[in-house]
Amino acid sequence: MVPEWQAAYMDYTSLKTLLKEIHGLKQKQKKSQPDTPTRALSLYRSFSGLIQRQHLHYHDHHDVEDDEAILVNSVQENGSGKLVTTFLIAAGDGADYEQEFFRMLDNELNKVDEFYRSKVKEVVAEAEALTKQMDAFIAFRIKTENKEVDFDISSCDDSRFMGTTDDNYISQEIQESENPSNQYFSNNIRIASLEVLDHVKLNQALRHSFPAAAKVYCFSINKHTQLNFTRGNLKKIQNQLKKAFVEFYYQLWLLKNYSFLNILAFYKIMKKYDKITSRRASKYYMGTVDDSYFGSSDEVTKLMERVEATFIKYFSNSNRSKGMNKLRPRTKKEKHVTSFSTGFFAGGTAALILALIITIHARDILNKEGSVQYMESMFPLYSLFGFIVLHMVMYGANIYFWRRCRINYTFIFNFKQGTELGFREVLFLSFGLATLALISVISNLDMEMDPKTGDYKALTELLPLNLVLLVMIVLLCPLNILYRSSRYFFLTTLFHCICAPLFKVKFQDFFLADQLTSEVQAFRSLEYYICHYGWGDYKLRQNTCKTNHVFNTFYFIVAVIPYWSRFLQCIRNRFDDKRDPTQGYNGLKYFATILAICSRTAYSLDKGTSWRILAWIFSALAAIYGTYWDIVIDWGLLQRKSKNRWLRDKLLISYKGVYFGAMVLNVLLRFAWLQTVLNLTLSLHIETSTAIVASLEIIRRGIWNFFRVENEHLNNVGKFRAFKSVPLPFNYDEDERK
Repeated sequence: MVPEWQAAYMDYTSLKTLLKEIHGLKQKQKKSQPDTPTRALSLYRSFSGLIQRQHLHYHDHHDVEDDEAILVNSVQENGSGKLVTTFLIAAGDGADYEQEFFRMLDNELNKVDEFYRSKVKEVVAEAEALTKQMDAFIAFRIKTENKEVDFDISSCDDSRFMGTTDDNYISQEIQESENPSNQYFSNNIRIASLEVLDHVKLNQALRHSFPAAAKVYCFSINKHTQLNFTRGNLKKIQNQLKKAFVEFYYQLWLLKNYSFLNILAFYKIMKKYDKITSRRASKYYMGTVDDSYFGSSDEVTKLMERVEATFIKYFSNSNRSKGMNKLRPRTKKEKHVTSFSTGFFAGGTAALILALIITIHARDILNKEGSVQYMESMFPLYSLFGFIVLHMVMYGANIYFWRRCRINYTFIFNFKQGTELGFREVLFLSFGLATLALISVISNLDMEMDPKTGDYKALTELLPLNLVLLVMIVLLCPLNILYRSSRYFFLTTLFHCICAPLFKVKFQDFFLADQLTSEVQAFRSLEYYICHYGWGDYKLRQNTCKTNHVFNTFYFIVAVIPYWSRFLQCIRNRFDDKRDPTQGYNGLKYFATILAICSRTAYSLDKGTSWRILAWIFSALAAIYGTYWDIVIDWGLLQRKSKNRWLRDKLLISYKGVYFGAMVLNVLLRFAWLQTVLNLTLSLHIETSTAIVASLEIIRRGIWNFFRVENEHLNNVGKFRAFKSVPLPFNYDEDERK
């Protein structure tokens, strides 16, 4: 089932519940009536003849045998035919329930049929758009390659261009000549003029991918020059069309499965009805289902065949195996080695944490002279890995619960099919990193320094830096190891966040930017790495960074960067959608948070009264603003007129208390900054208390993630959005006018 189309499927559960009620009535009726020999009753039945008559799906009362229970008619309503079933056996216990059953069944059949018609209409329109794109693409290719082709009307199946002196003709046929409504993709040849290039421009959304073309577009009059016929541009256009065809084929595949699954549902529910009522209605009703549009239309199947033929010929060099491998939807295969490795590293993490606790207790490290120095100089280095691992574990938990609730997170994040990471893969990476970090911590617990030089062992002191470098190397590695597609997706999205507001903001862009706002302390730890190792403090385990003005200046800047990036994304969204002021208000939220972070940071460094007052004001404002935005805007909760009071109309978690608990927890975690302005150390080292507050923010973000994506999924469900929108490379003149 396509999660976004859930409301458009036949409501099997409700119909099955009604059948259970009918079954209960039949059982009561059977117990209350005396047993009557079936043979005696059969003697009174009319003889139907030795030759079996053919029963029509649509018939009158006079043609109905005594064992037939329904009559199905088509009624014209608002210009379209609606199926209405009449239950012919109106007497007896349970007849009203059976009438209600067929009324519901008709409504479901009409709903499915209407939805399928609308979707087929959409794909037909998209097929026509792709046909026009192929016209322009083939003309563009002829103009670019400037080949002389010889047009031979007999070579209908030849996919090559052959020489002619007139380059105003020849392109492969991508329309059928059968029916104008079915003229999409085939192997025929037709004469097509290259004059189509005089009526197309590069799509505005793609001009940033064609810098040369965009530049010429602004200063040239010649249409052909605007398109800039280079092989580089031809390759980019071809790749964009390949993506469009793959996504279009996926739409058709989902539509075909939608039709099949609903036909199967009607078949199963009617078989249950016949079994419970001992009637023979399924044969006649299923004939009606088979004759319906979604049961009989083969337009989607034909479109799939044409798309396959076109894609194989034009984008796979006529290699069917290669073309179909790209077209077919990829399914994610779970590997046993991933589950085993995840469990292995999870066990290793637990064992190393226990070993660390035992080592600290056995050596009485907390009471040694170098413990304070260790906390000030080494703890910030290792806390970085703690923040990353905690965030990854929360994200893995999010994926697990998204799947449990049937939230299509792969579509929402625009992941490439078959390459998205499941919760096992995310936990494998997080526990693997945790294991390496804990091994480094245990190896670096030595409190004894060289009495002559006052230095610590360089090998162990460099372990945190080596681990950071290892993570960076793996993340940037171009080889196809450790989920290269996901790493590339992450780096691309990160680049969009850094370059905000130059790129149009997509869901994955602002989602990642929001994650980065919860990793402020991790960014400060990276800054500390540069200071600690760059200035040689690691040799003596000193922490002289906070006494340096340059470090303190960047201490502000590093903390502000994620929020500033998110602020710029909001500005870009406001610019793109001038009619919706929501993103402008969202930008104010991040600007208020920037002021709060700067004032709290200044107070932590200066401890002045004025900074404390400003920290209170801006932090309270940002926390209240952010809490309201999280719960009402991002989660869609606190709706008074909802059927679920103070929640949403649609909830994916059956226990409503989870939503109220999440709201309360969000408020509490939002105000974790109180620890900073109230100087609540709780007998802990300042680095420990800072790490705890940062961890609470990561946990809050993990909770926010689930409900934010849930709300986005429900928005897609409300609009039946289940496909990616792939921008097409060409715009025709009529498209520009529209």
